[in-house]
This record gives sequence, C-alpha cells and structure tokens, in this order.
Amino acid sequence: MEFFKIRKDIPFMRHALVLNVVSLVTFLLAVFFLFSRGLHLSVEFTGGTVMEVGYSQAADVGKIRGVISGLGYTDVQVQNFGTSRDVMIRLPAKKGVNSAQQSEAALAALKQADPDAVLRRSEFVGPQVGEELAVDGLKALGMVVVGIMIYLAIRFEWKFAVAAIIANLHDVIIILGFFAFFQWEFSLPVLAAVLAVLGYSVNESVVIFDRIRENFRRFRKMNTVEIIDNAITSTISRTIITHGSTQIMVLSMLLFGGPTLYYFALALTIGICFGIYSSVFVGAAIAMWLGIKREDLIKGGVSKANDPNDPNAGATV
Repeated sequence: MEFFKIRKDIPFMRHALVLNVVSLVTFLLAVFFLFSRGLHLSVEFTGGTVMEVGYSQAADVGKIRGVISGLGYTDVQVQNFGTSRDVMIRLPAKKGVNSAQQSEAALAALKQADPDAVLRRSEFVGPQVGEELAVDGLKALGMVVVGIMIYLAIRFEWKFAVAAIIANLHDVIIILGFFAFFQWEFSLPVLAAVLAVLGYSVNESVVIFDRIRENFRRFRKMNTVEIIDNAITSTISRTIITHGSTQIMVLSMLLFGGPTLYYFALALTIGICFGIYSSVFVGAAIAMWLGIKREDLIKGGVSKANDPNDPNAGATV
C-alpha cells in the first residue's frame, strides 16, 4: 500500500556525514546529562510508600493529586486501581519521615478533602526492591540488544547487525538524555516505553535493510550509495503510513491520557521520531561506512533477470 510513489531517488547518503555529526553531538550531550544530572527515578526504584485508598463514588484523581502535592510532594503518582472508586498513590521517601507517618499525613489530608476516603492498604517499598527492579531492567535491555544482534546477523550480515544496534542504542540513550536533562520522572512504564522503542526502531531498520538486499539483487549497475538511496526512497510511503498512524495513537495518550500515561507517551514520542531518523541516517550510513557490498548479501551467484538497468538482463553469473 502506497499513498504516493517518488520517481526519483532522494540522495539521503549525500548528507549522511553532516547528520551523523549532529547525531554524535546529541548522543554525547545525552551521555553528559545522564552522568551529570542522572535520572529522576520514581518510587519503584528509589523506595517510598504505596497507598490504596477507596471512595464511595468515582474518585477525582486530579483533586487527589492536588491534595497530596499540597503536602510538599513534587512528584507523586496517583492513578485508578481496579475500579474508578479505588486509587493507588505512590509517595517518594522523605528524609526523617517513616512510611507510617507518610501514610497517616496523606490520609488525614485526603479525609479533610473528602470524608469518605478509606485507607485499604499501605506498605513501604524499600530501596532494595528498587535496586532489584533497576538491575532487572538493565538485564532486560541487555538481552534485547543481544537478541537483536543475533537475529540481524543471521538474517542479513554482521555489518547490518552492528549498524542497527548502534542506531537503536543511539535512540535509547537520547531518550534517557531527555529525561535526565528535564528531570522528568523515570518510572517502570517509561522503562517499558524504552524497551518498546528498541523493537520499534529495529523494525524500521529491518525494512530498509531488506530493501537494500533486494536492490543488490535487482540493480547490478548501481553502486552501494545509489542502492541505499533507492531503498530508503522506495520505503518512504510505508514509513509515513506506519509511523504516522502510530504517532497519532501515541499523541492521543500524550494529550488526553492524563499524568499516568504522560511520561510513557512522551518517551514513545521521542523514540518514534528519533527511530525514523536513526534508521535512515545512522543505521544505513554506518552500514555504508562499514563497507557493505553485493557479495556480502548474495551468495552463490547473482541473477540479472530482474535488473531493468542491465542490457544483459536474463543472464546469470
């Protein structure tokens, strides 16, 4: 399915060096902010108090969040839990205040705003649990990276595997850099979004790499740069349809999903935008610079039968 078809190939690789310099600067800035500012971790990672509060009628999550913020909490997670009358509140740990004191103060404020508020459960999430979650998250990220490299090396060629992983890690680090620079809260949903971006970005890379391999079989007289430009140009319509429809859904979560989904959708928005950019200008360019060539992808002879540019079409070498 194509909305439009571009007849003349766009010379993407002509600008690859300049755009990759921009990518490198952005990447280095992201790394700098990660080390200098660090991530603003949520209560799942740092420890704190988790409360479940019930109401006789549908709870006003925005009002509850305002009441809790009035106690001096700058980043507090409030969301419906189970039904519209049940609310889960996550309070970050406060120095000199234990979990029981936190929950008592929060419940008193909630009862003052609505006497029907009932505490269903309150528990302390310790830093040990948070550390375990962080370690498990890094393990998951590492396994995803290794799995993608193995898959691409088997399906295509090791040069494509290296190019795709560099491009995908470029996306992940830049997302984390945004969260470090603006000190947005990094929670488990955001971690899930980062892992989703890895898979989403590699899908775009695979589509372009597959078209590059197909072009090497079809166009015998094109050089590598022309092959890559043609592959990217011929998949633009598919890219617009896929990423456009996905971005519409993510933007709806970002704009109308409320605070619970806001940072999750924000991470996906950044990841989708940079995922398109990195697949075209980072992944494809690195594969080109690594010296990808026809012989790497075609084993045991090349058919000329499908080459419209070859006067000897139909011959086989």
